[in-house]
Amino acid sequence: MSALQIFVLALVQGITEFLPISSSAHLVLVPVLFGWADQGPLMDVAVHTGTLLAVLVYFRKDTVGLLLAALGSIGIVPARRAVAGSVYGKLFWALVIATLPVVIAGFWLSASGLHAVLRSPQIIAGTSILFGVLLWLADRYGPRVKALDAMALKPALLIGLAQILALIPGTSRAGITMTAGLALGFGRQEAARFSMLLAIPTLIAAGTLAGAEIAASEDTMLWRDALTGAGLSFLAALGAIHGLMRWLSHAGMTPFVLYRIALGLVLIIFFWTGSS
Repeated sequence: MSALQIFVLALVQGITEFLPISSSAHLVLVPVLFGWADQGPLMDVAVHTGTLLAVLVYFRKDTVGLLLAALGSIGIVPARRAVAGSVYGKLFWALVIATLPVVIAGFWLSASGLHAVLRSPQIIAGTSILFGVLLWLADRYGPRVKALDAMALKPALLIGLAQILALIPGTSRAGITMTAGLALGFGRQEAARFSMLLAIPTLIAAGTLAGAEIAASEDTMLWRDALTGAGLSFLAALGAIHGLMRWLSHAGMTPFVLYRIALGLVLIIFFWTGSS
C-alpha cells in the first residue's frame, strides 16, 4: 500500500469516525473514487484502532472511571469504592447493554455474507440521505434536556438497538447513536459523549483481532502500514473530537446533515446515472 493511500485513509477515518457522517462509507468510497484496490478489513481496523486511542485520551477521566466501574463489577472492592456515588457504575452497565445488540447482529451479518453486499455506493447514497434527515429531525425536535446522569438501561438499550443500523455503510454509527440520544431527550454534547464512549467496546474488539493478525505476521510492511495508519488516524481523530465537542456547545447538527445529503446526491448522480 502506498504512503499516499495510507495517509488519505488514516486522515479520512480519523476525521469521520466520531462525526455523524459515516466513517465506513468514506472508507468504502475512497478507494473507489481514487481507483485504488480496496484496502481490506485489516487496514480498516488499524485506522479504527488509532481512533480508539483518541477517544480514550480525550475522555481520559471517563475512561478511568469506566475502567474502575468494570473492575468493581467483578468484585474488586477498592475499584468499586473509588467510583461509589459517581455516574460511572450506572454508565458502565448502560454501555454494556447498548453494545450487546450490535455484537449479536454483527456476528449474524458476518455469517450471512451480506456485509460485502452492503458495501456499495448506491446503498451508501440512500443511507446518507435518509439517516441525515432523521438526524436533523431529532436535533430539531428533540427536547435536549437530559444529562448523561439520566442514562438508564432502557434508553441505553434503545440506543444500542439503533446502533445495529450502523452495520449498513452510510448510516454512521456516530450519527445513528446521536440521533437516538437526541430523540430520547439528551443534550447534544451528552448524546455525542455517550456515542463516543459507546465506540470503545467495539473498537477494542476490532483492534484486538487486528493486533493478533498483525502479530502473527512476519510481514514488516504490514506492521509499518498498520502502525502508520493508526498513528495518523489518532491525531486526526483527536482534533475531530475536540472540534465536534466545541461546535456542539453552541450549535447543532445542520452542517453534518447538509454534508450527508450532498454526499448522497453526488453518489446518486455519479454511480446511478453513470451506470444507466
